[in-house]
Amino acid sequence: LTNSVAILSDSVHDFGDSISLLVAWMFQKKSKKGVDAKYSYGYKRFSLLGSVFLSGVLFVGSIFIFIEAVQRLFSPQEVNAQGMLWLAILGIIVNGVAALRVKKGNTFNERAVYIHILEDVLGWIGVLVVSIVMLFINLPILDPILSIAITIWVLYNVYNNLRDTFKVLLQAVPEDVDTQKLKEEINKIENIHSIHDFHLWTQDGLSHVMTLHVVVDKDELIVKEKIRQIAQSHNISHVTIEFE
Repeated sequence: LTNSVAILSDSVHDFGDSISLLVAWMFQKKSKKGVDAKYSYGYKRFSLLGSVFLSGVLFVGSIFIFIEAVQRLFSPQEVNAQGMLWLAILGIIVNGVAALRVKKGNTFNERAVYIHILEDVLGWIGVLVVSIVMLFINLPILDPILSIAITIWVLYNVYNNLRDTFKVLLQAVPEDVDTQKLKEEINKIENIHSIHDFHLWTQDGLSHVMTLHVVVDKDELIVKEKIRQIAQSHNISHVTIEFE
C-alpha cells in the first residue's frame, strides 16, 4: 500500500513478534512448573528457550529486510508518505500499549519480549518522523536508510539478548553477584578455615545456585545458617554446603 521498505521492516518484526509471543508465553508458563522426576531443578530454564526462539525469528526477518533495503538504496522508489504517517501512528499506539503491558517482566524470556516490542515502538517512531519529512521534501532514499538503521538496531539487541541467554545455558557466574566479595564474607564466619570447590551459576537469570566445600573445626548448623544468610543477601536462592 505504501511501497515503503521501512514499513515492511517494522511489519515483519511485528509479525514475527506476534508469532513468537505465543511461543514465549507457552515456555514461560512451562517454566513455572516445579520439581519432578525428569527435572530435579524444575522447569525454570524453559523460559530461555522462548528467548532463543524470539531472537532467531527476529534475526531471520532482519536479514531479509536488510537485503531488500540495500537494494532500494541503489534504486530508490517513490513511497506513499501519507499512508506511512497513518500506519506509523497506528504502530506506535499498538506496540506502545503492548510494551507497557510486558515492561515489568524479569526473566530473559520476558526481557526479550519487552525489548522486541520496544524496538518496534522505536521503529514506528522513526517511520513517523521520516514520513513527516517526506510529506514536505521528496527524498525517497530516506525510506531504505531508515529501514537499515532499524534492522541494525534490532540485530544489535538480538546479539545482546542471545549472548546473555547463552551465558546462562553455559552456566556462567551471574553478573549481579560479586563472587570475590561473597567468598570474603563467607571466610569471615567464625570457625571457617577455608572454602574450596566453589561453584555458582543461575537457572534462568533470576534463580541462582551455589555449591561449596567448607573446612571447619566442627560441624555446626549455625555456620551453615550464616552461609545461607550471606548467600540470600547476594540473591542466591539454592545453596548446597559440604563440611570438611
